[in-house]
Amino acid sequence: MTTDVSVKLTIADALGKLMKDGIPFRFEAFDGSSAGPVDASFTLRLLNERGLSYLMTAPGDLGFARAYVAGDLALEGIHPGNPYDAMVLLMSQLKFKVPTAPEMVQIVRSLGFGNLKPPTPPAEEHLPKWRRALEGLRHSRKRDAEVIHHHYDVSNRFYELVLGESMTYTCAVYPTLESTLEEAQFAKYDLIARKLDLQPGQRLLDIGCGWGGMVRHAAKHYGVKALGVTLSREQAAWAQEEIKRQGLDHLAEVRFLDYRDVTETDFDAVSSIGLTEHIGVKQYDEYFGFLHDKLKVGGRLLNHCITRPSNKTTTTGAFIDRYVFPDGELTGVGRIQVAVQDAGLEVRHVENLREHYAMTLKGWCDNLVENWDECLEEVTLGRAKVWGIYMARIAARLRAQRDELHHVLAVKADEHGDASWPLRPTWGS
Repeated sequence: MTTDVSVKLTIADALGKLMKDGIPFRFEAFDGSSAGPVDASFTLRLLNERGLSYLMTAPGDLGFARAYVAGDLALEGIHPGNPYDAMVLLMSQLKFKVPTAPEMVQIVRSLGFGNLKPPTPPAEEHLPKWRRALEGLRHSRKRDAEVIHHHYDVSNRFYELVLGESMTYTCAVYPTLESTLEEAQFAKYDLIARKLDLQPGQRLLDIGCGWGGMVRHAAKHYGVKALGVTLSREQAAWAQEEIKRQGLDHLAEVRFLDYRDVTETDFDAVSSIGLTEHIGVKQYDEYFGFLHDKLKVGGRLLNHCITRPSNKTTTTGAFIDRYVFPDGELTGVGRIQVAVQDAGLEVRHVENLREHYAMTLKGWCDNLVENWDECLEEVTLGRAKVWGIYMARIAARLRAQRDELHHVLAVKADEHGDASWPLRPTWGS
C-alpha cells in the first residue's frame, strides 16, 4: 500500500506506525489521540509539545527518560518509585519497526518539523560524552572523580532512606526467599569475608568502599584491620563518622582517595565490590595488576560486579550513561577472569548471583516507595523518578538474564605455585 504523505497523523497514529506488534500499554496524548488497550495496567500520557520534542530528537530510552524526568511524560497506574511491572512489559512486548521513507516523512510532517529541535535536557542529566571529554580523558582521575560525584554525592539521607540501615549499594545475598534486605546485606558481607578467609590481625583493602559496609563488617566481626577508599567525599565522611560511632576506629578507616593513590602494600586480602563497572574494560589489565601488587603472597582477591551474558565490551545504554553511571562499562565474567589471570592471579572460584541482585533491587524500590515523601525532601522529583525507573529496569533485565552479577575469587600463589588453598571451599553457602 502506498503511503500518502499528505495525510496528517495524530500522535497516537504516528506511534502506532512505529510499533511492530501494536502498542501493549494505554497511550494518551495532549492532542486528544489515544491508542492501546483501555484496560491496560498502566497509561503513558504525553502531556505537551516539549515531551514530544524529547521523544523525537532522542528516540529510545534517552528521549523517554528526558520526557519522564522533566514531567512531560506521565506514567499513570504505577508508583514512580517502583515501575517494575511497566519495565517488564516494555522490555518483553514493546517491539519497534523501521518505517519506510514515505512513512517517516509522513510522521515527521504530521508531528511537526519544529519538534526536531532538541529541548534543553533536564537538570538531572549528566553531560554527553563529547562534553565529558573536555573534562579529561575517559577514566582519567579528574573525569572519574566527576562522574562518581554526579551519582553518589547526592544526599546521604536519601541513600539511607533507599538503601536501608546497612547503607550498602551493592547486591545482597539472600539466605532464603523470606530474608529481609538487611539480613541479606549482612550475609553478603559475611560471605565475602569467608571467601577471603579473613582472620583476626589480618589487613584488608576495600577498593570503592562506598559507605564502608565491608570495612566495618571485617573489623567488627573478624578483627581485621581494614582500609577502604572511595572517590565520593560524602561517602567517606559518612563512613568515618559511622566507624567512630561503632567504636571501630582502632581497626577501620575510610579515606576519600583514588584507589590508584593507595601506597600501602602486603594486604592479606583485597575486596572490590561494585567498582569494576566504573573502571572501564580497557583499564582492566592495569586495575587487576594494581590489585595483584597490593596483595602479599597467599593473599586473596574478591571481585564483585555487574556483568553481561556476553564477553563483548558493551556500553550501559544512553539512559544509564546520562542519568546513572556516566562512563560505566559492562562485559562478561569471562573477560574479567582473563584480566585477573593476566595480572598473575589464580582464579579459584566464580559464582553468579543474578537472582539475588534482582531481589536486592526490589528491596530498594520498596524502600523508595515507602519513604517517597521524605525522599523528595532530599532530592528533586526528577532524581527520585530516575532512581525508580533505573532500579526497576535493572531488576527486569536481571530477571530476563540480560544482566548478571558475578563473584570472582582469586589468589596470589607463590613462585612455586603454592596458593595456601584448602582442598575444598570452606566458606559454605
